[in-house]
Amino acid sequence: MNVLSSDLLSRVEAAFSKNGALAANIENYRARQGQLIMAQAVLKAIQTHSTAVIEAGTGTGKTFAYLVPALLAGGKVLISTASKNLQDQLFTKDLPYVRDALRAPVSVALLKGRSNYLCHFHMERIAADGRLASKEQVHQLQEIRRFSKESLTGDKSLCAQVPEEAPIWSKVTSTAENCLGSECPYFQDCFVMKARKTALQSEVAVINHHLFFADAALRSEGIAELLPTCNTIIFDEAHQIPDIATHFFGQTITLRQGLELSRDVIATSLAIARDAQTARDTAQALEKSLRDCRLLRIETNACIAQEQLLEDSRFTAAIHDVIEKLEALGKQLEVLRERDILLSQLFTRTLKLKEALEQWLLAELSENVRWLDVMPNNLAFAQAPLTISDKLQALRETMPAAWVLTSATLSVNGDFSHFLTQTGLQDTHTISLPSPFDYAQQALLYVPTGLPAPNHSDFTLLLTEHCLPLILALEGRTFFLCTSLRAMDRVVAKLRDLLKEAGSSIQVLAQGENSRSAMLEIFRNHPSSVLVGSASFWEGVDVRGNGLSMVIIDKLPFSPPDDPLFAARLKAVRKAGGNPFVEVQLPQAAIALKQGAGRLIRDPADHGLLVIGDARLAEKPYGKLLWSGLPPFNRTRLLKEAQNFAQELKKRIDTPAINPI
Repeated sequence: MNVLSSDLLSRVEAAFSKNGALAANIENYRARQGQLIMAQAVLKAIQTHSTAVIEAGTGTGKTFAYLVPALLAGGKVLISTASKNLQDQLFTKDLPYVRDALRAPVSVALLKGRSNYLCHFHMERIAADGRLASKEQVHQLQEIRRFSKESLTGDKSLCAQVPEEAPIWSKVTSTAENCLGSECPYFQDCFVMKARKTALQSEVAVINHHLFFADAALRSEGIAELLPTCNTIIFDEAHQIPDIATHFFGQTITLRQGLELSRDVIATSLAIARDAQTARDTAQALEKSLRDCRLLRIETNACIAQEQLLEDSRFTAAIHDVIEKLEALGKQLEVLRERDILLSQLFTRTLKLKEALEQWLLAELSENVRWLDVMPNNLAFAQAPLTISDKLQALRETMPAAWVLTSATLSVNGDFSHFLTQTGLQDTHTISLPSPFDYAQQALLYVPTGLPAPNHSDFTLLLTEHCLPLILALEGRTFFLCTSLRAMDRVVAKLRDLLKEAGSSIQVLAQGENSRSAMLEIFRNHPSSVLVGSASFWEGVDVRGNGLSMVIIDKLPFSPPDDPLFAARLKAVRKAGGNPFVEVQLPQAAIALKQGAGRLIRDPADHGLLVIGDARLAEKPYGKLLWSGLPPFNRTRLLKEAQNFAQELKKRIDTPAINPI
């Protein structure tokens, strides 16, 4: 190591010492050995322009561990996260804390996807159109217009008067399809362009994985990239990279896109080209054709492989009918496109949608896996590559920066093989740092006995009944995490009935009945609650303190074998002579289970009970791998011991100084 890098290492180590910059400037900062080890590994990757994959258990303090060496080393730094919550926390709290503590004069920027920024053009267009669904939307539009005059960023999360989940936002933000780009009359005032310009000029930019891989997909097509050239790229919540990258290296088109196109053609032609009745008639015919296509699928929340769909002659005929309508509409818009930029844009959108739908039908032209997602009011024609490891490897080679990938869940008992194979980063330095929490003192893991097998028709209902005494003992304070939407619905209905019969005032919060952020806010403010959720609550959710004292997981989170992409990957492993269960299904379940279990203990002062209803965890040979991969909780299979723990925990909540666990 040369003199300069040795000096930099000393500065990094000093920052984390008991009397260092962090301890002196950040309230309640605690020096942790794992945090220092991670910071040293991050610095080494930065200095050698290499890649480091770092698993850091909850409580390690990984955010500070990568921020300190990144800021002290200097150069352009890109930090990518999976969630907007962490993105906002980094930009508004963690980065300013560390920057000020280190007295590092670096400029920072926050960059989100375009749907997060107000669009002047679409806001004014919807205001002029005057057709909104309700008085509430009229009022919200007024608030948004007021916000547009006051805001410097146009970030919708900062418009306190209108919830981020409000439907009005989809009308006043842009998409890649309907953005007018440099031809927009409001281009000079565009919030998206201002945010991008600021990110390009800043020394540290905080983005998200979706934005990073959307840009990477454009690079692979030879289109100029949005994101800047960097010295260091840090991926936090890196366990989500394989799934997110798969989405962006594939393609999804939906019926909703077609319906929006149809409505935009009708509205725009009425405003600009009233003589274009033929185009409006074709747009209406397209809308009918799209709806007919949806009516042919009676499934709900299902994934159907393309090969299976192509055997349904009625459905394939319906898709071809949609393509024919799009072709006719494209020809009519081509004649009109010179009249106005909006008509020209609609012509381009029509062509792209037609081409994408045609491409989806031609399986022989691509190695991508194709399937149909059936949703209650929509269909999505999806395709994705069987593997993204080669694409990520090629991307890594084109970006000679240091890459740091970190998360609390990247390995299976310290083995990173699954993650490295997925990402094509096999020749990479890896390190696994355990959590500093005293799990044996802070938590108990309970796996019930006497319940039927997880595939039994009444398993979910019987597990809910079994857990009722624990929920009552803790007066709520529970996450009930399910592996499927169907199981979630059954838990919600059964639990509400049981609590009513018991005369309990504990409320049940069900995923889908409100936005995720609203549900978490209610849960935090009303501890006498049980929040029942599926995939979206297994990770990225942080409830500290006594508000969350129990997490119940219904089954081991094995991916459904009927998922076409997943099934194709299993088939490919089998064809290559491998074992799909050992190489794919088991490691994925292990990582997902750690994520769900990780919701329970988020702080050194937290205490809680983890219930996993699936006896395979303790009884099957493969369950031992999952069992040993969980934090080192005390463990029991006796309901009485779990009840005693819950009762003692409730006493601690009521009188913390008198009843420590």
